Amino acid sequence: MPSAAMKTGPVVARALQILGAFTSDRRSLTLSDLSRHSGLPVSTVHRLVAELLAWGALERDHAGCYHIGLRLWEIGSLAPRGLGLREAALPYLEDLSQVTRENVQLAVREGTEVVFVERIAGSGAVPVLTRVGGRFALTATGVGLVLLAYSPADVQEQVLARPIERYTERTLTTAHQIRAVLADTRARGYAVSDRQVTIDALSVAAPIHDHDGEVVAAVSLVVRHGTASTQALANLICTSARAISRAISRAIPPFTPGH
Repeated sequence: MPSAAMKTGPVVARALQILGAFTSDRRSLTLSDLSRHSGLPVSTVHRLVAELLAWGALERDHAGCYHIGLRLWEIGSLAPRGLGLREAALPYLEDLSQVTRENVQLAVREGTEVVFVERIAGSGAVPVLTRVGGRFALTATGVGLVLLAYSPADVQEQVLARPIERYTERTLTTAHQIRAVLADTRARGYAVSDRQVTIDALSVAAPIHDHDGEVVAAVSLVVRHGTASTQALANLICTSARAISRAISRAIPPFTPGH
């Protein structure tokens, strides 16, 4: 007779497939949309969606479309690398935003991608492609380069072995180029992404360390290219990174960076 674990496992996997159908570009989905994007039969989706609605993982609007529910957000916010990190860092991010009136970003590594935990956009700041909760390549953004520079060697090799996406004509797309940038980042303690994501933006980022000295996050300033000295930005961001490192060492239980 199948065990409870054997019965539960596939159900959980199918429920996760349904939740995984939602993306930043697909925030509202019909039942047939969920079936198509999850690869599951409509009958299975209908049954599981009812359970997800009852628990609060999904919500349904007046038009009959489904959205991610607040209950799921509540659970996700308990992750120490999300809300806990954000709460410890937020006072320093706000200070940096007030001083510069520029984009301030906080990010962590999840596998081979950057996940943005917080972003504060200054008045008149240069537009950026990132959003809170969004993912991005490790090879292009300032925070991504910092996180990649301090990642284990196997993660670096995995990232650099893949084709590297080009966002502008200045995006570095060869492993040789990126290895040189990673070495520079470790040597000086900060990374510079110069018009690699959008042609009008410059990002300067620094690592955030936990109480053991491990890099667990990165913070950056993103400004319009040509409006500020890179060294001045580096001084500001490194000072903020050190302050956040002290704050999270006091406030957040130890945790391991993304695998």
